[in-house]
Amino acid sequence: MRVAIYTLGCKVNQYETQAMEQELLRRGHELVDFESAADAYIVNTCSVTAVSDKKSRQMIRRCKKMNPDAVVAACGCYVQTHAKEAAGLELDLIAGTGDRMAFLDLLEQAAQEHQPLTLLDDALRRRTFEVLPAGGMASRTRAMLKVEDGCVNFCTYCIIPFARGPVRSLPLEIAVEQTAELRTQGYREIVITGIEISSYGRDLPGNVGLIDLLEAVSAAAGDMRIRLGSLEPRTVTEDFCRRAVKLPNLCPHFHLSLQSGCDATLRRMNRKYDTARFYQSVELLNQWFDRPAITTDLITGFPGETEEEFAQTLAFIRKCRFAAMHVFPYSIRPGTKAAAMEQIPAAVKEERAHRAAAVAGEMHRAYLDGCVGRIYPVLFEQPGRAGCYTGHAPNYMEVEAPGTELHNRVLDVKIIGTDREKLMGEVVEQ
Repeated sequence: MRVAIYTLGCKVNQYETQAMEQELLRRGHELVDFESAADAYIVNTCSVTAVSDKKSRQMIRRCKKMNPDAVVAACGCYVQTHAKEAAGLELDLIAGTGDRMAFLDLLEQAAQEHQPLTLLDDALRRRTFEVLPAGGMASRTRAMLKVEDGCVNFCTYCIIPFARGPVRSLPLEIAVEQTAELRTQGYREIVITGIEISSYGRDLPGNVGLIDLLEAVSAAAGDMRIRLGSLEPRTVTEDFCRRAVKLPNLCPHFHLSLQSGCDATLRRMNRKYDTARFYQSVELLNQWFDRPAITTDLITGFPGETEEEFAQTLAFIRKCRFAAMHVFPYSIRPGTKAAAMEQIPAAVKEERAHRAAAVAGEMHRAYLDGCVGRIYPVLFEQPGRAGCYTGHAPNYMEVEAPGTELHNRVLDVKIIGTDREKLMGEVVEQ
């Protein structure tokens, strides 16, 4: 049958969609664009915010309108955490965040029997990691390797632990096997992803941690670059840096999740670090790596945040000199502790987000300016402006350089300037 998939949310959802795409092709089905006529539609939903819930419902209703006779199935975090709501959307198949292969079995069954089916479990009782095929269906440039699922941090604004369950890790030997396979498929970069990769190995025997995984994957990757997903700041220790800096293919790009630069706000968020510990991680990375790109996320207008607390946050992000930031006004997530706290007016949240984004823009441009004159190996991915190609340096800064047919090639590029958003360069003669 013809199957179309729409994915909302994080890299883990994207990874799991790609795994389902591979399995559907293996079973003899045809993948079609989401805007095309299909026999079955899958919506891989997200529930990180109330807005995500709304988008998930909208896409499900859209599928029903596109082809009333098609099988419409939904999986992912929204369905896992809002099963009763999902049941009112007249879906043919409801599944959560577990067992993707069983979900596809039921998709085929629903198409044959035309009877509503449900596949849901208690996420908090999960104890095993579902091994899925790594890689992706896109052109062979960058692949994702999911090494961990679940989270036990229970931040007051987040519902994901209830959607994904406790920490489960991909066994190290399987991670190595999948890395070697991705290398043979022609990928040039692997992104290590998961719900909370800093927790990798907590459930595995032998005291295995994220740095052990990186050393093993790096050895199996050969000349493929290794890029890390988001890190909990406490992951960055002296030992982590000493071992990580020896890995020749590890990209010096570290995304440390901050959320707030005010200790009082961090406590209300139930984050497990304070600004002093976060800054220690920043200093360690700058000490061990040559001008690493340290990036982060920031939430503005969290419940109870005063103007003074926000001022502390602005001062702290300036101190950290981030290479890039994602700034979000706080969005109420029903079902979390933060939803019951004293809320900040929407206009204040947006205004603070605008101010923080302005500071983030200044720091981003300063980081780009510091790249001028340097030479970076750039992985080229797609055409840019006429006669140019774009890609990413190891520090994940976007680079544009003159050239054609450079897709999936890694070439040295001398940076000659910026356009304030990305780097401009020239390919060095090979």
